[in-house]
Amino acid sequence: VDNQRKDLDMNNNDIDAEKMTRFIRINELRLVTEYTPVTAIGVMQSSFQLHLLLITDKTSPKYPEQMRRYREAAELFKGKILFILVDINLKSNERTVSFFKLKKSQLPALAIFNAPDEEQDVLTLDEVSVERVQDFCNGFLE
Repeated sequence: VDNQRKDLDMNNNDIDAEKMTRFIRINELRLVTEYTPVTAIGVMQSSFQLHLLLITDKTSPKYPEQMRRYREAAELFKGKILFILVDINLKSNERTVSFFKLKKSQLPALAIFNAPDEEQDVLTLDEVSVERVQDFCNGFLE
């Protein structure tokens, strides 16, 4: 995950194929996956049912700090929610923004989507904070 090494303790006797598969699935993805035409198919075919999208402008001066906090929040939900970045400057992402009925003036925003039943929720943000992301995710999970 994001160029950090994670080791599975193989000395533990209760390791089975299911636990090993779960470890690999959780750690094979980046904490935040950028949504592009290249990654779209993989994102949609992911085994994760919940997708949290940060819809923002990557050219904004606030972007580096937004991403730092978003990645920090992603750590809290690793293995539960797929965290996705949607850059509004990519023409191919316009459909995604309109799917959540958002306008550029409402961004940045968080959009959470449950793939099986297409349930969704949207939260517009003044700023991205770990607490806001965590509260939004926990509220949706409840």
